Amino acid sequence: MKKIFRISALLLIPALVLFSCKKNFLEKPALDSTTLDNYYNTAEEVRSLTSTLYGLPWSGYENRAMDAIGDVMAGNEYTGGTDDPPFLNFSFASTSVRIADAWKVFYKIGGWTSEYMNALELKKSKGGNAAILDPAIAECHFFKGTVYFYIARIWGDAPIINDPGGTILSGNFNIPRYFKADVLRFALEELKKAEAGLPETDIPGRVTKWSAKGMMAKLYLYRKDYDSAKTKALEVINSGKYDLFPDYGAMFSSSANNNNIESLFSIQHQLTGNPWGSGNQKNPDRGPSNLQTAEASMWELYIPSMDMKNAYESGDLRRKGSMMEHGWQNLKWKPQNSNAAYNAFMAGGYKYDTLQPTTEGGQKNTTRSNIAKYVVGPGAAYGGEAVLGMNTGINTMMLRYADILLIYAEAVLGGNASTTDASALAAFNKVRVRAGLNQLSSLTPEIIMKERRVEFAFEGDYWFDIQRQGFAKAKQIIEAQNRGTFEVPNYVTFRESNMHLPIPAGEVLQDPALAQPPVAYY
Repeated sequence: MKKIFRISALLLIPALVLFSCKKNFLEKPALDSTTLDNYYNTAEEVRSLTSTLYGLPWSGYENRAMDAIGDVMAGNEYTGGTDDPPFLNFSFASTSVRIADAWKVFYKIGGWTSEYMNALELKKSKGGNAAILDPAIAECHFFKGTVYFYIARIWGDAPIINDPGGTILSGNFNIPRYFKADVLRFALEELKKAEAGLPETDIPGRVTKWSAKGMMAKLYLYRKDYDSAKTKALEVINSGKYDLFPDYGAMFSSSANNNNIESLFSIQHQLTGNPWGSGNQKNPDRGPSNLQTAEASMWELYIPSMDMKNAYESGDLRRKGSMMEHGWQNLKWKPQNSNAAYNAFMAGGYKYDTLQPTTEGGQKNTTRSNIAKYVVGPGAAYGGEAVLGMNTGINTMMLRYADILLIYAEAVLGGNASTTDASALAAFNKVRVRAGLNQLSSLTPEIIMKERRVEFAFEGDYWFDIQRQGFAKAKQIIEAQNRGTFEVPNYVTFRESNMHLPIPAGEVLQDPALAQPPVAYY
């Protein structure tokens, strides 16, 4: 994957220095004419530009905001500290750092893709090679469509900034919110352009035509356009280019399985001499404190909720691949520290034990569990892979083939109460077979949603599955969840205003139009 991230010295300054602007969602890179005249003449030069969209820009969402919004708010994770507990009980405010971080990420990527496309189109007009420029433009369309899909789901009615440079030059910063339906339509139009221009194959890690089709299927399903979701999901299935990775847990425990056969789109990571921002930082936020070593930080900010622990069927192999509980072990990991009793307990390999005294290697937090996904271990010197403090090299999968299979099954079900359709069952049961579970002979909306919850637990997706079912169903689901601890259960009240997050207070302060009723974009 080094080719994706190797950015030349010539490109670093024009591509990553941002235009100073008072609004985060107008952030744009400065791509000067000198660069366009002298660069982007080869495929490697062009791809070095779009490589910048795969990693670092996602950091503010991927690190913590993704957990807070996708899993804490959904009832999958329990959390402490100061910034995240409001997402447990829906008391978050527009001043939330998690909300602001997510906003910055999506509008930054949206702004970068717009300006990259403008620059590449200008290069074409100057005689640039369309054969190498057009696929890069399509890559930009994919990322732009994807981030606006997230924007629509998280905030609902929201701004659409299609030309940040032009908006800045116009001096008109009274940018309104547009209807959620228009934001989703805008996202879909971008993904359609990506589908038309992306290649069918590329090096591992790069998005392709099938990545765009898969994201479109997910968006169509969100809009309840079941026929279109079914069509796009089936195109991915029939392509024969993807399959379920045989070992569910291994996908999330080692960078050796990055860009595997199941991944349609992943945030790309690597460890370097200075990995801040390029490494995956989920290891410390999820890993148990008794796994900390001189190489790997661990502070378990996010842990499985009591309700999530009760969601698994007996015998589900995904449980061990997703969570650490009493009896969980990885004998290859051999963490050691200055405590002799701890070292003796861990000498034969890492053991997760809630009965052993915590001073002697035991682990006993408020839900008696830890998240296993994206925890790669204690570091290379302790039997794991390379870890540099907070950073690991494992990719974060944003769209997996398992999702395509379950999207197809749900799209076939459509608005019906149940289905025994053979093709829907085949897709659905393929996911269950990998999990070691019995195949089912009929499907209902409740069965599919439960399957989606355990399949994508701790991947930042379940909140959107709850939300798309509508307020009444979302209220029923959330108010039935135990969002407390092992010793103190807690239940919350869910209101319709909680269906979407507020726009960050700082943005509204700078642009009062964001506080006004939404208007039509089209």
